[in-house]
Amino acid sequence: MKRILILLIFLPCLINAQSIRWAKDGNAYFKIEAGEVSKYALPGNSKTTFLSKTDLTPSGQTESLKVRSFTLSDDGTQVLIYTNTKKVWRLDTEGDYWVLNLTTKKLTQIGQAQPAPSLRFAKFSPDGKKVGYVSDYDLYVEDLASGKAQAITSNHSRKLISGTFDWAYEEEFSCRDGFQWSPDSQAIAYWQIDANKIRDYFMLNTTDSAYSKVVPVEYPTIGQRPSPAKIGVVNLSSSKTVWLNIPGDPQQHYLPRMEWNSDTEIFVQQLNRKQNETKIFSCHPKTGDTKQIYAESDKAWVDVFPFAVNTYALDFHHPFIWLNNKKEFLWLSEKDGWAHLYRISKDGTKEALITKGDYDVIDYLALDEKSNTVYFLASPTNATQKYLYKTKLDGKGKLELISPVSQQGSHDYSISPNAKYAQHSFSNTFTKPVSELINLTTNKAINEKESIASKLEGTTPVKKVEFFKIKTEEGTEMDGWMIKPANFDAAKKYPVVFLVYTEPASQTVRDSYGTGMNRLFNGDMSAEGYIYMSLDGRGTPAPKGREWRKSIYRQIGQINIKDQALATKEILKWPYVDPDRIAVWGWSGGGSTTLNLLFQYPEIYKTGIAIAAVANQLTYDNIYQERYMGLPQENLEDIVKGSPVTYAKNLKGNLLYIHGTGDDNVHYNNAEMLLNELIKYNKQFQFMAYPNRTHSINEGEGTSKHLSTLYSEYLRKYCSPGGK
Repeated sequence: MKRILILLIFLPCLINAQSIRWAKDGNAYFKIEAGEVSKYALPGNSKTTFLSKTDLTPSGQTESLKVRSFTLSDDGTQVLIYTNTKKVWRLDTEGDYWVLNLTTKKLTQIGQAQPAPSLRFAKFSPDGKKVGYVSDYDLYVEDLASGKAQAITSNHSRKLISGTFDWAYEEEFSCRDGFQWSPDSQAIAYWQIDANKIRDYFMLNTTDSAYSKVVPVEYPTIGQRPSPAKIGVVNLSSSKTVWLNIPGDPQQHYLPRMEWNSDTEIFVQQLNRKQNETKIFSCHPKTGDTKQIYAESDKAWVDVFPFAVNTYALDFHHPFIWLNNKKEFLWLSEKDGWAHLYRISKDGTKEALITKGDYDVIDYLALDEKSNTVYFLASPTNATQKYLYKTKLDGKGKLELISPVSQQGSHDYSISPNAKYAQHSFSNTFTKPVSELINLTTNKAINEKESIASKLEGTTPVKKVEFFKIKTEEGTEMDGWMIKPANFDAAKKYPVVFLVYTEPASQTVRDSYGTGMNRLFNGDMSAEGYIYMSLDGRGTPAPKGREWRKSIYRQIGQINIKDQALATKEILKWPYVDPDRIAVWGWSGGGSTTLNLLFQYPEIYKTGIAIAAVANQLTYDNIYQERYMGLPQENLEDIVKGSPVTYAKNLKGNLLYIHGTGDDNVHYNNAEMLLNELIKYNKQFQFMAYPNRTHSINEGEGTSKHLSTLYSEYLRKYCSPGGK
């Protein structure tokens, strides 16, 4: 549900023609270009070919490998190449792996005994002598000299998963890569998920043959216990696994983060089932003994802030950020009311607040211990934007803005490991994404002619998106944006189309490129005479402090819906808004919001288009729904009150409901439960089921065009465009 506002979502940075991968020393970066990998040395930015097509062509073949991602061994003499990838749930996390020896130029495929392409998360051992990988739910280690593969586990079952995760862990914690090498290369720590006690949701494939095919997905819904998870450490010489003795019932806890600190210590983060308490344990990999060194709680939930520094979507994990020779680590917490960085000693006896003030750290980016500096994204005065800031690692410094004051909008940075250089990108609603390489110590472009300032010089921005603030009768001030019709005439009244999401995993009101665009509308909404608009209310993850974000606890479907409706009541007072032509649409969580607005406030919203919506919160996964709504065994009434199906009998306006029958995220039963309720009360509506399509509804020939046509024609028919 969350983060699938299809218009606005961006996947974590992938290795492709537009992104870079930093060299280990931070003084160079790599880039995939024209089927080869180039290396750029800094500060001169001089280019050489690092991996040529010849290097990437296996013996006896004529076609070179298409590089999706790659990693280097610690000594830099070997390259692990990821290619021939395929999608698992959301991302291409299965494929083939090849090792290229840069000295001998020998190219060898890893895991040849396994089905192709089936390998996941392959990685070199620190000494570069072995490669570990996952295939078919099991973990393997392959010796590069002999080519011999060692099976660490032999489960071969989607119900007993080693080295990777089940659907819920991947979706809600971004946990995919489930194993890590010890620093001395002698052991591997890995997760094992036992899904045997988790019921399957059965999807039906009815399109590929005359007989339907059952497609099971292990899927714990709200109210069901979590999949038991444990972490084992296998000694490669003995093949013996020692399981870490982490306290607590595995079916009442989660383990979202794990990291080696040394050969004799592993750190593990644990969350209780309600996710309002988190603990960090120091664990001994040889004995399995554990010691709690840190704990934190919240009346609502404790966020798992995944530091994704210098990692990529294909090899992502949640690292601990170590400093002071691994005697301390960084921690992001909201415990003082704002998201701030802390440094905590690894024995838990010392803690220091680094960032201070009434603002949120949006994301940690890098640290430079030599200069006592930490870099992070924040936006203290405008929750729709983000900028690079720095302060002192010892907590004694002032907040310093790094991003150019003249560039108002959203900034992102990929900072080199030595914190000397950065790839800086910038956009706002009227500026397409543009980037530059900068020297971070001087904050100047490496090449002034290729600087963002130079690229923007002389351009004339066309500002179509207007940002505004609106205060409801309850005193809640909300950020919003709108695009008025072309040739706007204030004496006329225009229809308004609201884009909504409103749940805790996504903002819609952001000053970045793409805001205000509607990819589903097959035309120009402004030219046709629509006011297009969006509002962010309480509960959205805007950098406005803990209270703003967590006021939605146990109130999804209530407080967020009320905020939208009360803000819309204020907007209806504007003289150029037509109260008879108010439409709303959204996808996933936004689809749920659309349904709730249409059903709970039928006097305001006359037309709605809901796509892949959670109509009944009791059908959604336990990690997400229990985090924000609690347990149905304790507060079922909140979950019922927040579900659109509860209010379906109130429908008065025009509803178009759309769902893919192969949706593994928001299951198709949501659609049929809602349809049954609407039918029960003789409520007329339109419904479109896309056969065997997933949550994104983009598979199959002609699907995207059909969806866009359906959406656009329905909107034009039931919320007619143009001023009157």
